[in-house]
Amino acid sequence: MDQWLEPNGTVKQNYGHLLLEQKGEIDQDLVDTLRPYFESAHLDAREYFHGQIGISLHPDAAGAPPPVSYPNCLPSKAHRGLFGEVVAGLVTEAYQDEFVGGHKWCVPIYLFREHDDVEKYLWALRFDPTRTREIYGRPGSDFIGIALNAQGEVARVIVGEAKWRASLTDSVVKSLLLGPKEEDEDSGEMAHNGRGIWFEVNRDTPMPHGLRQLQKLLEQRDPDGHANAILSIDRAVFGQGPLPGRTNLVLLVGNGARRREALSCLIPWEKAPAEYTAPHDLQVVEMILEGGGELIDKLYASLWQDT
Repeated sequence: MDQWLEPNGTVKQNYGHLLLEQKGEIDQDLVDTLRPYFESAHLDAREYFHGQIGISLHPDAAGAPPPVSYPNCLPSKAHRGLFGEVVAGLVTEAYQDEFVGGHKWCVPIYLFREHDDVEKYLWALRFDPTRTREIYGRPGSDFIGIALNAQGEVARVIVGEAKWRASLTDSVVKSLLLGPKEEDEDSGEMAHNGRGIWFEVNRDTPMPHGLRQLQKLLEQRDPDGHANAILSIDRAVFGQGPLPGRTNLVLLVGNGARRREALSCLIPWEKAPAEYTAPHDLQVVEMILEGGGELIDKLYASLWQDT
């Protein structure tokens, strides 16, 4: 990360802002460096989806190579969404000391298997390789991270909204945060409809549904290693223990605008935006790349190609 990105961050009370600007080249060395983390992030969903559609991941499996290989065979637009969600976790773990609150975050498992439309897409592609189409986005939080106390219980959760855009211009970012523009019925003028990221973050439940999903996955994948975390989530759900504290994360990743100046921010860093009204800590991350689309294409084409 140090070779790839230059961090500039501030934390003021319950608001943190981190600007990450690309400083190294996007080349094969970067792809090779990122590949293990991305394979780890997608491994649970890969095993789950392949099992659901009846394709073995064993290298000695009989038959011709299958037409389906998650996540490689998904449309490029879907790869861009997945990239943003993985980067949200990667940044959270890599720069946790620069995040608001100074919590020790970890992302024990990603929620990618909780995406019904991907399973439907892969099922159709399994039997007819010509059935390609775009994929509906996964509902709910883009990613969930947790901070554990000394007893291994979930003390805090970080809930992420991650958005990739090919060009992070001021107008694009405003549409993401405030919703797309629509014509006002009274004035006839175009205005943001107010149903963007801030709307979704502000109205989310104190305990995100994604934390319950993460708990159920940990029960399957690592019940012993996360026993106390699993139990603490149960207690919170059933009202037998406190709700974990919460931090909201908004991550925007994409290529910088054509005339962008270095160190310029698209979301104010001095204080939390006025549109953010939730009572929880807020961490904003702006990741500015050059040639980000090419990086995503090369990265997702490379996953599991050496096995």
